[in-house]
Amino acid sequence: MEYHLTIPVDNNIVKKLRVRDIVYVYGLVFTARDAAHMLMLKKNKKDIPFNPSRMGLYHCGPLMKKTKDGWQVISAGPTTSSRMELFEDKFIKKFGINLIIGKGDIGINTQKALEKYTCVYTSYTGGAGALAADSIKDVKSVYFLKELGMAEAVWIFEVKNFGPLVVAMDSNGKSIFKKTNTKDR
Repeated sequence: MEYHLTIPVDNNIVKKLRVRDIVYVYGLVFTARDAAHMLMLKKNKKDIPFNPSRMGLYHCGPLMKKTKDGWQVISAGPTTSSRMELFEDKFIKKFGINLIIGKGDIGINTQKALEKYTCVYTSYTGGAGALAADSIKDVKSVYFLKELGMAEAVWIFEVKNFGPLVVAMDSNGKSIFKKTNTKDR
């Protein structure tokens, strides 16, 4: 199935998404790589200057250019999501994330959290950073830039028709990374 979803995505919709579904998203996503995950997990929720639960999480370290009007996205391809396995389950629980965008497999702890907290992990094609940048319509904000640097900072992007994303792990325990019976497909 193919879905065009506006973020925030209702949990009832998230529950309907299945492995191999194609998704395009509209709305706000925030980037977070390793350092941003660790920093945000150490902070109290009230000290986070935005509401992660109302956005999609994008494993991305974008290449940005400062302009007189703000920021321009040069490239925004996904980063390897398996690096987030150490803390993604805690991140999902703490911030109520229900849509993750990344690249590659992520791990069993994340899979369990996707089921427990109704979240999906979608995969974006690696090497398509310029294509991803084309779907980013606005850079709304940047946080932790001085502390973390450009790639690790948290960027808030408004996206339009962002995808195609493939549901790689759903909230029902299925994963394209695990062998399954044909009846599960």
